[in-house]
Amino acid sequence: MSTGSGADSAPAPNSHDDTVSDDATATAPGSAPAVAAGPAATPRTGTFSSLRIRNYRLFATGQMVSNTGTWMQRIAQDWLVLSLTGSSTAVGITTALQFLPMLLFGLYGGVIADRFAKRKLLLFTQSAMGVTGLALAALTLSGQVQVWHVYLTAFVLGLVTVLDNPARQAFVSEMVGQDELRNAVSLNSANFQSARLIGPAVAGVLITAFGSGWAFLLNGLSFIAPLTGLLMMRTAELHKVDRVPRSKGQLREGLRYVSGRPDLIWPIVLVGFIGTFGFNFPIWLTAFVHHVYHQGAGTYSLFNGLMAAGSLIGALLAARRASSRLRLVVGAAMLFGALEIAAALAPSFWVFAALLVLIGTVGLTINVTANSSIQMATDPAMRGRVMSLFMMVFVGGTPLGAPLVGWITDSFGPRIGFMAGGVVSLAAALLIGLILARVGGLRLKIDLRRGHQHLAFVPRVPDDRSAERNLTPAA
Repeated sequence: MSTGSGADSAPAPNSHDDTVSDDATATAPGSAPAVAAGPAATPRTGTFSSLRIRNYRLFATGQMVSNTGTWMQRIAQDWLVLSLTGSSTAVGITTALQFLPMLLFGLYGGVIADRFAKRKLLLFTQSAMGVTGLALAALTLSGQVQVWHVYLTAFVLGLVTVLDNPARQAFVSEMVGQDELRNAVSLNSANFQSARLIGPAVAGVLITAFGSGWAFLLNGLSFIAPLTGLLMMRTAELHKVDRVPRSKGQLREGLRYVSGRPDLIWPIVLVGFIGTFGFNFPIWLTAFVHHVYHQGAGTYSLFNGLMAAGSLIGALLAARRASSRLRLVVGAAMLFGALEIAAALAPSFWVFAALLVLIGTVGLTINVTANSSIQMATDPAMRGRVMSLFMMVFVGGTPLGAPLVGWITDSFGPRIGFMAGGVVSLAAALLIGLILARVGGLRLKIDLRRGHQHLAFVPRVPDDRSAERNLTPAA
Protein backbone atom coordinates (compact mmCIF):
# COMPACT_ATOMS: atom_id res chain seq x y z
CA MET A 1 0.00 0.00 0.00
CA SER A 2 1.38 3.41 -0.95
CA THR A 3 -0.12 5.40 1.85
CA GLY A 4 2.59 4.89 4.43
CA SER A 5 6.12 3.77 5.13
CA GLY A 6 5.34 1.27 7.83
CA ALA A 7 6.96 -2.15 8.03
CA ASP A 8 6.02 -4.63 5.34
CA SER A 9 3.14 -6.87 6.34
CA ALA A 10 3.58 -10.21 4.69
CA PRO A 11 2.18 -13.17 6.59
CA ALA A 12 4.37 -16.14 5.90
CA PRO A 13 2.87 -19.61 5.48
CA ASN A 14 1.87 -21.32 8.69
CA SER A 15 4.40 -23.32 10.58
CA HIS A 16 4.29 -27.10 10.34
CA ASP A 17 2.30 -27.31 13.54
CA ASP A 18 -0.45 -25.17 12.15
CA THR A 19 -1.64 -27.63 9.54
CA VAL A 20 -2.48 -31.25 9.06
CA SER A 21 1.02 -31.91 7.71
CA ASP A 22 4.13 -30.22 6.42
CA ASP A 23 3.62 -31.57 2.92
CA ALA A 24 0.01 -30.50 2.83
CA THR A 25 0.94 -26.89 3.51
CA ALA A 26 4.15 -26.46 1.60
CA THR A 27 4.15 -23.90 -1.19
CA ALA A 28 3.81 -25.64 -4.50
CA PRO A 29 6.73 -25.38 -6.91
CA GLY A 30 6.39 -22.38 -9.14
CA SER A 31 4.02 -20.51 -6.86
CA ALA A 32 4.92 -17.05 -5.66
CA PRO A 33 7.00 -17.06 -2.49
CA ALA A 34 5.85 -15.06 0.48
CA VAL A 35 7.42 -11.62 0.80
CA ALA A 36 9.65 -11.24 3.79
CA ALA A 37 7.93 -9.84 6.81
CA GLY A 38 8.98 -6.54 8.31
CA PRO A 39 10.53 -5.99 11.72
CA ALA A 40 8.90 -8.12 14.34
CA ALA A 41 6.51 -6.32 16.62
CA THR A 42 6.42 -6.85 20.35
CA PRO A 43 4.20 -9.89 20.88
CA ARG A 44 0.81 -9.11 22.35
CA THR A 45 -1.45 -11.47 24.18
CA GLY A 46 -5.05 -11.38 25.24
CA THR A 47 -8.49 -11.58 23.68
CA PHE A 48 -8.50 -7.91 22.63
CA SER A 49 -4.79 -7.42 21.94
CA SER A 50 -5.20 -6.07 18.40
CA LEU A 51 -7.35 -3.21 19.73
CA ARG A 52 -4.16 -1.68 21.15
CA ILE A 53 -3.33 -0.66 17.58
CA ARG A 54 -4.86 2.78 16.96
CA ASN A 55 -5.71 2.28 13.28
CA TYR A 56 -7.46 -1.02 13.93
CA ARG A 57 -9.29 0.46 16.92
CA LEU A 58 -10.71 3.19 14.66
CA PHE A 59 -11.64 0.58 12.06
CA ALA A 60 -13.35 -1.74 14.56
CA THR A 61 -15.34 1.09 16.13
CA GLY A 62 -16.64 2.23 12.76
CA GLN A 63 -17.50 -1.32 11.74
CA MET A 64 -19.44 -1.90 14.95
CA VAL A 65 -21.70 1.07 14.17
CA SER A 66 -22.19 0.23 10.49
CA ASN A 67 -22.68 -3.50 11.15
CA THR A 68 -25.50 -2.65 13.53
CA GLY A 69 -27.06 -0.51 10.81
CA THR A 70 -26.60 -3.29 8.27
CA TRP A 71 -28.48 -5.79 10.45
CA MET A 72 -31.23 -3.20 10.94
CA GLN A 73 -31.57 -2.85 7.17
CA ARG A 74 -31.64 -6.62 6.62
CA ILE A 75 -34.60 -7.04 8.95
CA ALA A 76 -36.40 -3.93 7.65
CA GLN A 77 -35.78 -4.92 4.02
CA ASP A 78 -37.33 -8.38 4.45
CA TRP A 79 -40.27 -6.95 6.36
CA LEU A 80 -40.85 -4.25 3.72
CA VAL A 81 -40.86 -6.77 0.87
CA LEU A 82 -43.23 -9.03 2.78
CA SER A 83 -45.50 -6.04 3.48
CA LEU A 84 -45.52 -4.95 -0.17
CA THR A 85 -46.07 -8.39 -1.70
CA GLY A 86 -47.25 -10.79 1.00
CA SER A 87 -44.90 -13.31 -0.61
CA SER A 88 -42.07 -15.26 1.01
CA THR A 89 -40.81 -16.00 -2.50
CA ALA A 90 -40.29 -12.25 -3.02
CA VAL A 91 -38.23 -12.15 0.17
CA GLY A 92 -36.13 -15.00 -1.20
CA ILE A 93 -35.63 -13.15 -4.49
CA THR A 94 -34.36 -10.12 -2.58
CA THR A 95 -31.83 -12.24 -0.72
CA ALA A 96 -30.72 -13.98 -3.90
CA LEU A 97 -30.22 -10.65 -5.71
CA GLN A 98 -28.05 -9.39 -2.86
CA PHE A 99 -25.78 -12.44 -2.98
CA LEU A 100 -25.84 -13.08 -6.73
CA PRO A 101 -23.14 -10.48 -7.63
CA MET A 102 -20.67 -12.24 -5.31
CA LEU A 103 -21.27 -15.49 -7.17
CA LEU A 104 -20.95 -13.87 -10.61
CA PHE A 105 -18.22 -11.28 -10.08
CA GLY A 106 -16.55 -12.17 -6.78
CA LEU A 107 -13.18 -13.12 -8.30
CA TYR A 108 -12.96 -9.85 -10.23
CA GLY A 109 -13.45 -7.97 -6.97
CA GLY A 110 -10.31 -9.63 -5.63
CA VAL A 111 -8.30 -8.61 -8.70
CA ILE A 112 -9.36 -4.97 -8.21
CA ALA A 113 -8.60 -5.14 -4.49
CA ASP A 114 -5.04 -6.27 -5.25
CA ARG A 115 -4.51 -3.42 -7.73
CA PHE A 116 -5.68 -0.44 -5.66
CA ALA A 117 -4.90 1.07 -2.26
CA LYS A 118 -7.36 -0.72 0.00
CA ARG A 119 -8.03 2.22 2.31
CA LYS A 120 -9.07 4.39 -0.64
CA LEU A 121 -11.14 1.56 -2.09
CA LEU A 122 -12.95 1.18 1.24
CA LEU A 123 -13.70 4.90 1.34
CA PHE A 124 -15.53 4.41 -1.96
CA THR A 125 -17.37 1.19 -1.07
CA GLN A 126 -18.49 2.34 2.38
CA SER A 127 -19.78 5.60 0.89
CA ALA A 128 -21.72 3.68 -1.78
CA MET A 129 -23.27 1.40 0.84
CA GLY A 130 -24.41 4.42 2.82
CA VAL A 131 -25.98 5.94 -0.29
CA THR A 132 -28.03 2.77 -0.97
CA GLY A 133 -29.46 2.95 2.55
CA LEU A 134 -30.31 6.64 2.22
CA ALA A 135 -31.92 6.10 -1.21
CA LEU A 136 -34.16 3.32 0.14
CA ALA A 137 -35.01 5.50 3.15
CA ALA A 138 -36.06 8.38 0.90
CA LEU A 139 -38.28 6.12 -1.22
CA THR A 140 -39.88 4.48 1.81
CA LEU A 141 -40.44 7.61 3.90
CA SER A 142 -41.95 9.42 0.89
CA GLY A 143 -44.38 6.56 0.29
CA GLN A 144 -43.09 5.97 -3.25
CA VAL A 145 -41.31 2.67 -2.66
CA GLN A 146 -42.15 -0.33 -4.84
CA VAL A 147 -40.80 -3.85 -4.65
CA TRP A 148 -38.58 -3.37 -7.72
CA HIS A 149 -36.86 -0.51 -5.87
CA VAL A 150 -35.89 -2.94 -3.12
CA TYR A 151 -34.71 -5.51 -5.68
CA LEU A 152 -32.55 -2.88 -7.37
CA THR A 153 -30.96 -1.56 -4.18
CA ALA A 154 -30.29 -5.12 -3.00
CA PHE A 155 -28.51 -5.91 -6.26
CA VAL A 156 -26.49 -2.66 -6.18
CA LEU A 157 -25.52 -3.37 -2.58
CA GLY A 158 -24.37 -6.82 -3.68
CA LEU A 159 -22.23 -5.29 -6.46
CA VAL A 160 -20.55 -2.95 -3.98
CA THR A 161 -19.95 -5.87 -1.61
CA VAL A 162 -17.99 -7.62 -4.38
CA LEU A 163 -15.32 -4.90 -3.97
CA ASP A 164 -15.80 -4.22 -0.27
CA ASN A 165 -15.38 -7.76 1.06
CA PRO A 166 -11.90 -8.64 -0.30
CA ALA A 167 -10.60 -5.10 0.27
CA ARG A 168 -11.83 -5.06 3.88
CA GLN A 169 -10.49 -8.54 4.63
CA ALA A 170 -7.07 -7.85 3.12
CA PHE A 171 -6.84 -4.40 4.76
CA VAL A 172 -6.88 -5.98 8.22
CA SER A 173 -3.32 -7.28 7.77
CA GLU A 174 -2.17 -3.82 6.68
CA MET A 175 -3.50 -2.34 9.91
CA VAL A 176 -2.27 -4.94 12.39
CA GLY A 177 0.53 -6.92 10.71
CA GLN A 178 1.13 -10.65 10.94
CA ASP A 179 1.47 -10.88 14.72
CA GLU A 180 -2.10 -9.72 15.36
CA LEU A 181 -3.83 -10.99 12.21
CA ARG A 182 -5.50 -14.02 13.81
CA ASN A 183 -6.72 -11.95 16.73
CA ALA A 184 -8.05 -9.15 14.50
CA VAL A 185 -9.92 -11.58 12.21
CA SER A 186 -11.57 -13.13 15.27
CA LEU A 187 -12.51 -9.73 16.70
CA ASN A 188 -14.01 -8.74 13.34
CA SER A 189 -16.33 -11.74 13.65
CA ALA A 190 -17.13 -10.90 17.28
CA ASN A 191 -17.90 -7.36 16.13
CA PHE A 192 -20.29 -8.61 13.46
CA GLN A 193 -22.05 -11.03 15.82
CA SER A 194 -22.45 -8.36 18.50
CA ALA A 195 -24.15 -6.16 15.92
CA ARG A 196 -26.31 -9.15 15.00
CA LEU A 197 -27.61 -9.16 18.58
CA ILE A 198 -28.29 -5.40 18.66
CA GLY A 199 -29.39 -4.52 15.12
CA PRO A 200 -32.50 -6.74 14.77
CA ALA A 201 -33.77 -5.67 18.20
CA VAL A 202 -33.45 -1.97 17.34
CA ALA A 203 -34.98 -2.58 13.91
CA GLY A 204 -37.97 -4.34 15.47
CA VAL A 205 -38.68 -1.34 17.71
CA LEU A 206 -38.30 1.15 14.84
CA ILE A 207 -40.47 -0.85 12.42
CA THR A 208 -43.22 -1.27 14.99
CA ALA A 209 -43.18 2.36 16.11
CA PHE A 210 -42.31 4.31 12.96
CA GLY A 211 -41.99 2.00 9.94
CA SER A 212 -39.13 0.49 7.90
CA GLY A 213 -37.98 3.81 6.44
CA TRP A 214 -36.34 4.98 9.67
CA ALA A 215 -34.29 1.79 9.90
CA PHE A 216 -33.00 2.44 6.36
CA LEU A 217 -32.20 6.04 7.28
CA LEU A 218 -30.20 5.08 10.36
CA ASN A 219 -28.34 2.44 8.37
CA GLY A 220 -27.36 5.01 5.75
CA LEU A 221 -26.16 7.44 8.43
CA SER A 222 -24.28 4.67 10.26
CA PHE A 223 -21.65 4.61 7.51
CA ILE A 224 -20.41 8.00 8.69
CA ALA A 225 -18.63 6.10 11.48
CA PRO A 226 -16.39 3.82 9.32
CA LEU A 227 -15.70 6.66 6.88
CA THR A 228 -14.57 8.87 9.76
CA GLY A 229 -12.37 6.07 11.11
CA LEU A 230 -10.71 5.52 7.73
CA LEU A 231 -10.02 9.26 7.33
CA MET A 232 -8.55 9.52 10.85
CA MET A 233 -6.06 6.67 10.36
CA ARG A 234 -2.34 7.38 10.52
CA THR A 235 -1.27 6.10 7.13
CA ALA A 236 2.40 6.05 8.13
CA GLU A 237 1.57 3.31 10.65
CA LEU A 238 0.04 1.00 8.05
CA HIS A 239 2.09 -2.05 7.07
CA LYS A 240 3.16 -1.39 3.51
CA VAL A 241 2.08 -3.89 0.85
CA ASP A 242 3.03 -3.24 -2.77
CA ARG A 243 0.04 -3.06 -5.09
CA VAL A 244 -0.15 -5.43 -8.04
CA PRO A 245 0.25 -3.61 -11.40
CA ARG A 246 -2.44 -4.05 -14.03
CA SER A 247 -1.67 -6.92 -16.40
CA LYS A 248 -3.41 -9.65 -18.36
CA GLY A 249 -4.24 -12.98 -16.80
CA GLN A 250 -4.34 -11.85 -13.15
CA LEU A 251 -7.57 -13.73 -12.49
CA ARG A 252 -6.15 -16.96 -13.94
CA GLU A 253 -2.94 -16.34 -12.00
CA GLY A 254 -4.91 -16.20 -8.76
CA LEU A 255 -6.79 -19.42 -9.55
CA ARG A 256 -3.53 -21.21 -10.45
CA TYR A 257 -1.97 -19.99 -7.21
CA VAL A 258 -4.81 -21.42 -5.13
CA SER A 259 -5.08 -24.68 -7.10
CA GLY A 260 -1.40 -25.42 -6.46
CA ARG A 261 -1.72 -24.98 -2.70
CA PRO A 262 -3.50 -27.79 -0.79
CA ASP A 263 -3.52 -25.61 2.35
CA LEU A 264 -5.62 -23.06 0.44
CA ILE A 265 -7.79 -24.97 -2.01
CA TRP A 266 -9.18 -27.64 0.33
CA PRO A 267 -10.27 -25.30 3.17
CA ILE A 268 -11.96 -23.12 0.54
CA VAL A 269 -13.74 -26.16 -0.92
CA LEU A 270 -14.85 -27.24 2.55
CA VAL A 271 -16.14 -23.76 3.42
CA GLY A 272 -17.95 -23.73 0.06
CA PHE A 273 -19.85 -26.94 0.87
CA ILE A 274 -20.75 -25.72 4.35
CA GLY A 275 -21.77 -22.25 3.16
CA THR A 276 -23.91 -23.66 0.34
CA PHE A 277 -25.65 -26.49 2.19
CA GLY A 278 -25.06 -26.03 5.92
CA PHE A 279 -25.79 -22.34 6.52
CA ASN A 280 -29.39 -22.08 5.28
CA PHE A 281 -30.70 -21.16 8.72
CA PRO A 282 -33.43 -18.69 7.62
CA ILE A 283 -35.12 -21.58 5.75
CA TRP A 284 -34.78 -24.11 8.56
CA LEU A 285 -35.54 -21.85 11.50
CA THR A 286 -38.69 -20.38 9.95
CA ALA A 287 -39.84 -23.91 9.06
CA PHE A 288 -39.22 -25.18 12.61
CA VAL A 289 -40.99 -22.17 14.11
CA HIS A 290 -44.10 -22.55 11.94
CA HIS A 291 -44.40 -26.27 11.28
CA VAL A 292 -42.70 -28.01 14.21
CA TYR A 293 -43.24 -25.72 17.21
CA HIS A 294 -46.20 -23.68 15.86
CA GLN A 295 -44.89 -20.40 17.24
CA GLY A 296 -44.61 -16.84 15.90
CA ALA A 297 -42.08 -14.12 15.09
CA GLY A 298 -40.92 -13.87 18.71
CA THR A 299 -39.67 -17.45 18.65
CA TYR A 300 -37.91 -16.84 15.33
CA SER A 301 -36.13 -13.85 16.91
CA LEU A 302 -35.22 -16.02 19.90
CA PHE A 303 -33.65 -18.68 17.68
CA ASN A 304 -31.65 -16.09 15.76
CA GLY A 305 -30.52 -14.49 19.00
CA LEU A 306 -29.36 -17.83 20.40
CA MET A 307 -27.31 -18.52 17.26
CA ALA A 308 -25.84 -15.02 17.40
CA ALA A 309 -24.89 -15.51 21.05
CA GLY A 310 -23.18 -18.79 20.19
CA SER A 311 -21.36 -17.14 17.30
CA LEU A 312 -20.15 -14.36 19.57
CA ILE A 313 -18.80 -16.94 22.03
CA GLY A 314 -17.04 -18.70 19.15
CA ALA A 315 -15.48 -15.45 17.95
CA LEU A 316 -14.16 -14.55 21.41
CA LEU A 317 -12.73 -18.05 21.88
CA ALA A 318 -11.05 -17.78 18.48
CA ALA A 319 -9.55 -14.43 19.48
CA ARG A 320 -7.75 -16.16 22.37
CA ARG A 321 -6.41 -18.94 20.17
CA ALA A 322 -2.71 -18.62 19.33
CA SER A 323 -2.84 -20.43 15.99
CA SER A 324 -5.17 -21.35 13.14
CA ARG A 325 -4.85 -25.02 12.21
CA LEU A 326 -6.43 -26.81 9.31
CA ARG A 327 -7.13 -29.81 11.51
CA LEU A 328 -9.27 -27.51 13.68
CA VAL A 329 -11.22 -26.40 10.59
CA VAL A 330 -11.83 -30.02 9.58
CA GLY A 331 -12.67 -31.17 13.10
CA ALA A 332 -15.05 -28.24 13.67
CA ALA A 333 -16.75 -28.96 10.33
CA MET A 334 -17.34 -32.57 11.38
CA LEU A 335 -18.80 -31.42 14.70
CA PHE A 336 -20.92 -28.80 12.91
CA GLY A 337 -22.51 -31.43 10.68
CA ALA A 338 -23.13 -33.75 13.63
CA LEU A 339 -24.76 -30.93 15.63
CA GLU A 340 -27.09 -30.08 12.74
CA ILE A 341 -28.15 -33.72 12.51
CA ALA A 342 -28.73 -33.76 16.28
CA ALA A 343 -30.79 -30.54 16.10
CA ALA A 344 -32.91 -32.02 13.31
CA LEU A 345 -33.75 -34.93 15.62
CA ALA A 346 -34.12 -32.83 18.80
CA PRO A 347 -36.94 -34.27 20.94
CA SER A 348 -37.98 -30.97 22.54
CA PHE A 349 -38.05 -27.21 22.02
CA TRP A 350 -35.35 -26.40 24.57
CA VAL A 351 -32.98 -29.12 23.38
CA PHE A 352 -33.29 -27.64 19.89
CA ALA A 353 -32.67 -24.13 21.27
CA ALA A 354 -29.58 -25.24 23.21
CA LEU A 355 -28.14 -26.95 20.14
CA LEU A 356 -28.52 -23.71 18.16
CA VAL A 357 -26.07 -22.02 20.55
CA LEU A 358 -23.52 -24.78 19.95
CA ILE A 359 -24.10 -24.67 16.19
CA GLY A 360 -23.46 -20.91 16.24
CA THR A 361 -20.23 -21.38 18.19
CA VAL A 362 -18.85 -24.15 15.97
CA GLY A 363 -19.99 -22.50 12.72
CA LEU A 364 -18.17 -19.31 13.63
CA THR A 365 -15.07 -21.33 14.58
CA ILE A 366 -15.01 -22.83 11.07
CA ASN A 367 -15.32 -19.43 9.39
CA VAL A 368 -12.75 -17.59 11.53
CA THR A 369 -10.17 -20.40 11.56
CA ALA A 370 -10.39 -20.98 7.81
CA ASN A 371 -10.27 -17.23 7.15
CA SER A 372 -7.20 -16.54 9.28
CA SER A 373 -5.29 -19.68 8.22
CA ILE A 374 -5.83 -18.82 4.55
CA GLN A 375 -4.75 -15.22 5.02
CA MET A 376 -1.65 -16.26 6.97
CA ALA A 377 -0.60 -18.70 4.24
CA THR A 378 -1.18 -16.33 1.30
CA ASP A 379 1.33 -14.07 -0.42
CA PRO A 380 0.20 -10.45 0.24
CA ALA A 381 0.22 -9.76 -3.52
CA MET A 382 -2.39 -12.51 -3.93
CA ARG A 383 -4.43 -11.91 -0.79
CA GLY A 384 -7.25 -9.91 -2.40
CA ARG A 385 -7.83 -12.56 -5.06
CA VAL A 386 -7.61 -15.45 -2.60
CA MET A 387 -10.00 -13.83 -0.12
CA SER A 388 -12.45 -12.96 -2.91
CA LEU A 389 -12.50 -16.66 -3.86
CA PHE A 390 -13.04 -17.56 -0.19
CA MET A 391 -15.98 -15.17 0.10
CA MET A 392 -17.38 -16.16 -3.29
CA VAL A 393 -17.71 -19.82 -2.38
CA PHE A 394 -18.91 -19.12 1.17
CA VAL A 395 -21.47 -16.40 0.42
CA GLY A 396 -22.02 -16.89 -3.31
CA GLY A 397 -23.18 -20.46 -2.83
CA THR A 398 -26.38 -19.25 -1.15
CA PRO A 399 -28.31 -18.61 -4.40
CA LEU A 400 -27.41 -22.18 -5.47
CA GLY A 401 -27.96 -24.11 -2.26
CA ALA A 402 -30.96 -22.27 -0.81
CA PRO A 403 -33.50 -23.29 -3.50
CA LEU A 404 -32.48 -26.96 -3.24
CA VAL A 405 -32.51 -26.95 0.55
CA GLY A 406 -35.82 -25.09 0.52
CA TRP A 407 -37.34 -27.69 -1.83
CA ILE A 408 -36.16 -30.56 0.41
CA THR A 409 -37.57 -28.79 3.46
CA ASP A 410 -40.94 -28.12 1.79
CA SER A 411 -41.19 -31.62 0.30
CA PHE A 412 -39.99 -33.78 3.19
CA GLY A 413 -40.35 -31.55 6.25
CA PRO A 414 -38.11 -29.30 8.35
CA ARG A 415 -36.33 -32.14 10.14
CA ILE A 416 -35.27 -33.86 6.90
CA GLY A 417 -34.21 -30.52 5.41
CA PHE A 418 -32.04 -29.63 8.41
CA MET A 419 -30.62 -33.14 8.54
CA ALA A 420 -29.70 -33.01 4.85
CA GLY A 421 -27.58 -29.91 5.45
CA GLY A 422 -25.83 -31.61 8.35
CA VAL A 423 -25.17 -34.79 6.38
CA VAL A 424 -23.59 -32.86 3.49
CA SER A 425 -21.42 -30.82 5.90
CA LEU A 426 -20.27 -33.91 7.79
CA ALA A 427 -19.53 -35.89 4.61
CA ALA A 428 -17.57 -32.98 3.09
CA ALA A 429 -15.49 -32.60 6.26
CA LEU A 430 -14.68 -36.32 6.39
CA LEU A 431 -13.71 -36.47 2.72
CA ILE A 432 -11.53 -33.34 2.77
CA GLY A 433 -9.90 -34.41 6.03
CA LEU A 434 -8.89 -37.69 4.38
CA ILE A 435 -7.63 -35.82 1.29
CA LEU A 436 -5.45 -33.52 3.40
CA ALA A 437 -4.13 -36.50 5.33
CA ARG A 438 -3.23 -38.29 2.09
CA VAL A 439 -1.49 -35.19 0.73
CA GLY A 440 0.49 -35.02 3.96
CA GLY A 441 1.49 -38.69 3.85
CA LEU A 442 -0.68 -39.62 6.84
CA ARG A 443 -3.19 -42.35 7.56
CA LEU A 444 -6.12 -42.58 9.97
CA LYS A 445 -5.43 -44.69 13.07
CA ILE A 446 -8.36 -46.01 15.12
CA ASP A 447 -7.64 -47.35 18.61
CA LEU A 448 -10.66 -48.23 20.76
CA ARG A 449 -8.68 -49.36 23.81
CA ARG A 450 -9.44 -47.57 27.06
CA GLY A 451 -6.98 -44.80 27.88
CA HIS A 452 -5.74 -44.51 24.29
CA GLN A 453 -6.48 -41.78 21.77
CA HIS A 454 -9.27 -43.22 19.66
CA LEU A 455 -8.77 -41.21 16.45
CA ALA A 456 -5.46 -39.85 15.19
CA PHE A 457 -3.62 -39.23 11.94
CA VAL A 458 -0.20 -40.88 11.99
CA PRO A 459 2.56 -41.15 9.36
CA ARG A 460 2.34 -43.96 6.85
CA VAL A 461 5.88 -44.94 7.86
CA PRO A 462 5.38 -46.47 11.35
CA ASP A 463 8.76 -45.50 12.85
CA ASP A 464 8.46 -41.79 11.94
CA ARG A 465 6.74 -40.68 15.12
CA SER A 466 7.67 -37.01 14.81
CA ALA A 467 5.15 -36.38 12.04
CA GLU A 468 2.08 -37.56 13.93
CA ARG A 469 -0.86 -35.22 13.58
CA ASN A 470 -4.00 -35.43 15.68
CA LEU A 471 -7.14 -34.38 13.87
CA THR A 472 -9.72 -34.81 16.62
CA PRO A 473 -9.51 -35.15 20.39
CA ALA A 474 -10.01 -38.50 22.05
CA ALA A 475 -13.58 -39.54 22.27
